[in-house]
Amino acid sequence: MSPIDPRTHDELPPTAGLPARLRDFLPPWRGGFAAQAAAWLDTDWALLTCSGTAALWIALDALKTLAPERHSVVIPAYTCPLVAEAVLRAGLRPRLCDTAPGHFDLDTQALAGLCDADTLAVLPTHMGGRVVDVGAAQTIAARVGAFVIEDAAQAFGARAPTSTGALASVGLRGDVGFFSYSVGKGLTLYEGGLLIARDARVRAALELSERRLVHGGAGWNLRRAIELLGYALLYRPRTLGLVYGAPLRRALDRDDVIAAVGDRPRHDIPLHRVGRLRQSVGRRELARYRAHLAVGHAHAAARAAALAALPGVRVMRDMPGAIGVWPYLLLELPDVATRDAALRLLWRRGLGVTRLFAHALPDYPQLRGRIESAALPHARAFAARTLTLGNSAWLDDMRFEIVRTTLQGVLAQTGCAQRDCHGAASAGHGTPAASASPSQASAESGGGG
Repeated sequence: MSPIDPRTHDELPPTAGLPARLRDFLPPWRGGFAAQAAAWLDTDWALLTCSGTAALWIALDALKTLAPERHSVVIPAYTCPLVAEAVLRAGLRPRLCDTAPGHFDLDTQALAGLCDADTLAVLPTHMGGRVVDVGAAQTIAARVGAFVIEDAAQAFGARAPTSTGALASVGLRGDVGFFSYSVGKGLTLYEGGLLIARDARVRAALELSERRLVHGGAGWNLRRAIELLGYALLYRPRTLGLVYGAPLRRALDRDDVIAAVGDRPRHDIPLHRVGRLRQSVGRRELARYRAHLAVGHAHAAARAAALAALPGVRVMRDMPGAIGVWPYLLLELPDVATRDAALRLLWRRGLGVTRLFAHALPDYPQLRGRIESAALPHARAFAARTLTLGNSAWLDDMRFEIVRTTLQGVLAQTGCAQRDCHGAASAGHGTPAASASPSQASAESGGGG
C-alpha cells in the first residue's frame, strides 16, 4: 500500500473538528462566549481561558489558595503531557497513577495508595469524549480531603448520569471541570478553554486566580485569529495534506513519533485573554455544534460496531447511561507488534489513523527528571497497544472499509482472527459487544479498576 500523495489525494483529519465558516468572521464581533457556552451546558457559570492547559493551570492555582498546605496532584500516567506541564507550572508535584487494565481511567487501587494529606486534587479524564464514572475518584479524594478536577478537554458536549438519573454535562460532578477548544477538539477557537464549577467558593477562587495570572494578549489574539482563519480555509481534505499530512510524513521519515503525534511537552504555557473576534466565531460555531455532534454519534455507532466485531479489537466506550462525544475512535489492539503493524500500513495513508499520545508520561524525554518515574505497567501497555481513527464526516464508507480490512488482515497475520488476543491483560473488563451503541456500557464499564 503506497502512501497517499497529499498533492493529488485527500487527507482526512485525525479528529472530527467542527469546520469553521468564513462568514463566522464577519462583524459584528460579540464577546460573551463563556456565558453562551454555560447556557449551552445547562449551567449558570463558566470562565473562558486561552487554552485547556491554561484552564488547568488556573484551576490548580485557585485550589492552592483554598488548601495551601497541599502540594501534589494525582494524574493518569497515560494522558496529554501538557497536563503534567500545567501541574508543574502551578508549582505543584505531579503524582502518576497507573491506569486500569486495558483502559485509560485511573486504577482505583493505585489511586487509593497515592492519595494522602498532601494531595490537592485528583484528575479523572474523559479521554477522547469517552465518559468515565468519576464516583470512585470522588470517594477516594474525599477520604483525604482532596478536590476532584474533571479533565474534559476532549469532551465538550458529553453528558453523564447524575444521582437522580438525569443527564448533565461532564465537568459538573467534580469540584472543577475544564474543556479545550483547540484544533481538533470539536468546536474550536483555534486555542481556548473553559472552566466550570458548582460551588460559589471555588468559582470565586477561579475568578481571582484568572485575574491575577492573565493579562492582555493583543499579540496572541492577532496570532490566534490568523490561525483560526487559516483553519477555516484549510480544514478540508483537499488542503489538509499540506498543513497536516506533509509534516506528519516528514516526522515519520525521521522516526520522530512525538512530532508525528503532535504532543511535545512544553513548559512555556501562554496566558492571555481571548479577544472578541474569536469569541464571536465561537458563538456562531456553538449554534451548529449540537447538529455536528449528532452526525458524529451516528457515524461512531456504525464504525464502533464494525471495529468491535474484529477479534482482538477493543473499542473504548462510555460508562453506562452516558452520552459521549466522538472526535475519534480509540482502539486497543492485542499487543504492540499488532498495533505497530497496523500503523505501518495506515498512518501515512491519509485516512485519519494515528496515535493518541506518543508515550506514557514518564517516557517523554522532555519530562524525564521533572516528574517521577514508576513501573506503571497498565499505562505503558495501553500506550503501546492503542491507535485512533478520526470520526470525521469525510471518512466515507469506502475509506472506512480500507481501515477495517487492513486491521482484519493484520490481526489474521498475528493469529488473532480466531481467538481472544487480549487474554489476561484485559481481565476484569470483559468483551465489548459488537452491536453495542457508543452510549451503551462498554466492556470496560466506565474504565474503573
